[in-house]
Amino acid sequence: MHVDIELYRREVRLGDGRRLALSAIDISPETAERTMVFVHGFGGSARQWRYQLAHFADRHRTIALDLRGHGLSDQPDGPYDLSTLLDDLHAALQALHVTKPFVLVGHSFGGALAVEYCLRHPARVSHLVLIAASGRYPLAWYFRWALHLPLPLLNAVYPLLRNTIPAPPRVLKPFYFDTMRVWDGWDRLRLLRPPTLVIRGYRDRVFERPLFERVAREIPRAEDLNVGASGHMVMLERREAVNRAIERFLSRDRRTWRSAVGPEALQKKRPWLASYDRGVPHTISVPPIRLDELLSSAARRYPGRPAVEYFAARISYRTLDREANRFAHGLLARGIEPGDRVMLLLPNLPQMIIAFFGTLKAGAVAVFATPLSEPDELVRQIQDSRTRLLLTLPDLTDVGLRALNETGLEQVVVTRVAEYLPWWQAIAFRLRRRTRSRPLPAIGFTHMRDLLKGQPHNRPATDGDGGDLAVLQYTGGTTDKPKGVMLSHGNLVANALQTRHWLPDVEEGREVTLAVLPYSHIYGLMTAMIVPVAMAGAMVILPRFVTGEVLGAIRRRRPTLFPGVPAMYTAINDYPSVRRYNVGSIRACISGAAPLPVEVQEAFERLTRGRLVEGYGLTEAGPATHANPFAGVRKPGSIGLPFPSTEAKIVDLASGKDLPQGRIGELAVRGPQVMQGYWGDPQATREALTRSGWLLTGDLARMDGDGYFQIVARKKEMILAGKYQVYPRDVEEVLYEHPKVREAAVVGVQAPRGVLGRVKAYVVLRQGERATEAELIALCRARLESYAVPWKIEFVTELPKSFVGKVLRRILIERSEAELELLTTARPNRGRRAAAKKKR
Repeated sequence: MHVDIELYRREVRLGDGRRLALSAIDISPETAERTMVFVHGFGGSARQWRYQLAHFADRHRTIALDLRGHGLSDQPDGPYDLSTLLDDLHAALQALHVTKPFVLVGHSFGGALAVEYCLRHPARVSHLVLIAASGRYPLAWYFRWALHLPLPLLNAVYPLLRNTIPAPPRVLKPFYFDTMRVWDGWDRLRLLRPPTLVIRGYRDRVFERPLFERVAREIPRAEDLNVGASGHMVMLERREAVNRAIERFLSRDRRTWRSAVGPEALQKKRPWLASYDRGVPHTISVPPIRLDELLSSAARRYPGRPAVEYFAARISYRTLDREANRFAHGLLARGIEPGDRVMLLLPNLPQMIIAFFGTLKAGAVAVFATPLSEPDELVRQIQDSRTRLLLTLPDLTDVGLRALNETGLEQVVVTRVAEYLPWWQAIAFRLRRRTRSRPLPAIGFTHMRDLLKGQPHNRPATDGDGGDLAVLQYTGGTTDKPKGVMLSHGNLVANALQTRHWLPDVEEGREVTLAVLPYSHIYGLMTAMIVPVAMAGAMVILPRFVTGEVLGAIRRRRPTLFPGVPAMYTAINDYPSVRRYNVGSIRACISGAAPLPVEVQEAFERLTRGRLVEGYGLTEAGPATHANPFAGVRKPGSIGLPFPSTEAKIVDLASGKDLPQGRIGELAVRGPQVMQGYWGDPQATREALTRSGWLLTGDLARMDGDGYFQIVARKKEMILAGKYQVYPRDVEEVLYEHPKVREAAVVGVQAPRGVLGRVKAYVVLRQGERATEAELIALCRARLESYAVPWKIEFVTELPKSFVGKVLRRILIERSEAELELLTTARPNRGRRAAAKKKR
């Protein structure tokens, strides 16, 4: 696992009438083979197990507790005797619903607690691992002397040791005198019966070496391992050796190594798992957190690392987190309450990232719409979402003014493109635009700088969890009126971790993502903002895709990751003298939003020597569900394999029954990233989501024997040519084979009277090239069945696209239908004029 384990921390309230809460890190993949419980010792904490938690969490449920008085657990004055500590451990495991026998791992005096727990609950522990444990725990004289000092004196010194010893003196003193000093476990060790592994380090000087060496001899059939050059914190200093030893120890028990829901059973249900890259987990554990905690985590781990690079501006993770906190306080100060909707109507700017995470920190819901939408549609979405506050640019104040008058919108906050640029670049930007700033309307409008002014940097205290609504994302509307998709914090956290794990070799805090996909689209929001924040990477943001500017940013910033759409990669491939921009820094790209032509993929990989893979997703799935592996087999024309913890199947269009491999039907997906439903539209929700949680995507697809999926067509875009079905992508791939074709889109339209067929193609030629309709149709006739050959190929200078680069086929169909209507109305008129002329 490659994410911050603190994201999985939760509070465990103990039962039995005790008003006590322990802090636990609990990581549970979808189908855990085992449960492993880690117990720290005197003055320790759950974080000391971070390397073991990260190593074992991909396959096992891993739990590490802060004992009472330690770490983030409650710190009562007492008691701290052995019986109370064991009761705490047992009650916590019951509260966490640990019901089956588990592996118990204890370090130092945590080993003594583990031994006593085994003897008290012998049926609960399947395996025991003792690390740097002993049968007695005589502290060195200077520690004993220190613990005899008066408590006020120890409290005065403790702030200097807080980072080293996560328990205050008022806890350590009774813990030592009431429990640790009096425990003698040599006779207790002889009573142990579960398989036991004893791990120690040769350089451990905390206790005398004979005490460590004696432990394994006292335990029946125990395995003893000396990992060599290590002190007392063996699991930190020799983490790889410790992890390997535990793996070998557990693998010897073949009777329990595979459970009924283990890898073999899961792989039988999901054949695609066999094709996963090495290091990609089959399932993931989704922490029960809010999405904004990903930013807080990155700021805690890498405070000084660059988070945003926007022209000459650089913003660190510490600063980004503080600005988001200020924005959250600004919203709360203006009456925004948890659950209220805040619309972010901006291009890619630092303000978009600040406002997005700030909105979530305030407990509000972020609503996304594209600035390129028609004003009427924007006002409709503001009305539909019941947005209370709008953040936008000065150029869109007219939309804000309309919404204030026509909807329930209460406030409009305005920010400028140059707001976060250095002063000298901001001046240059304003001079270049040559525009004079208009004064804002007096009522209902404010500047973002005024909203932030005087607000504190600390995180606001707002309640909420992963099940709360986080984002209301309006669909692209390529075939229908845009609908509001409800995505929870849990949906987006899950998809961020799924996407993050699909790239197992990325380095935390070091990756640089080229963020030119619009953040106002769910694909850009996830892959160019949320995923980089989850891995604490830098985001090189550009407000729009201009090929020369993008290549300049690549040359200056050296991005390693570049999520995009096929049109972007095509533009870079065709750019004159592109190699002088040194695009070789790009290691990995996921292409989405539209089919990736094989020719485009191969050309881009030759150019960058990186890997460009096709993926698939939809707004309703947060968005990503599939992608081709980066290191493994990639199948041309395929969207690849379902993500970890994602199920996919093909169902019959008429009956909804599952179809076998190779058959074409509707793609259905299920996973933790799938939406809650459509905003205010229960009928559409029932049509898209089955009762068992399957999302019907509306895409026709098939699955092969290896679990790779291929999108054949959008269900609404499939062309019926007589009794035959024609899939646009089949025709488009043939047209892309022609060296003069830059882009192609195929739609089904009614042909003029007397012309057979319904397939029509729109083609954009490469710059400077000329081609005839006849030569392209001849290519199609040679490669396609006769019913799939276009009856017409129309050459255009560009294809109509959404702001994320997806071809708007409905516009092409509307254009063709309008031309056909003109043609059919013109013919009768010509016939009447000819008849009148003949009569005269």
